[in-house]
Amino acid sequence: MKKSLIALLVVLFAFGTTTYAQKANKFGHINSADLMQIMPGKEEAQAAFQAEVEVHDTQLKAMQEELQKKYNDYMEKQSQMSDLIRSTKEQEIRELGSRIETYQQNAQELLQAKEKELLQPIIDRAKQAISDVAKENGYTYIFDSSTGTLLYQPESDDIMPLVKKKLGLN
Repeated sequence: MKKSLIALLVVLFAFGTTTYAQKANKFGHINSADLMQIMPGKEEAQAAFQAEVEVHDTQLKAMQEELQKKYNDYMEKQSQMSDLIRSTKEQEIRELGSRIETYQQNAQELLQAKEKELLQPIIDRAKQAISDVAKENGYTYIFDSSTGTLLYQPESDDIMPLVKKKLGLN
């Protein structure tokens, strides 16, 4: 009984390591930047983002024009102003400059959030298609060749045609 148990364990161990050794990793790669350029909805998202950028640019330009006008007015009439009026005008100019800086920072944060909001569904669809293709075709790893971080890679399959097919793209 003891000998048969040992024999069974040896057979199971040998079979298990053979099965494990036979399963090879399958590698694939895709250029995600190229994929994003052809994703449906990307152009609409970019147009919506650009419209948002233009709204903030228009507001910022108006604020900068107001600052320039106040500054020019101050410079023209500075010599005729009393100390109190001069210091008040200088304070107004500084405050407006500060408001412009704050607006620029807030607008930048809002634009980043808007871009993420617009692009995230597109990115999620692309990731899902890549994941589906990897599972359907038995890939162990998929590398993003657009990042350029791999200095060497073993032979791998370009899965772009499979992902395009999955997304219904030509």
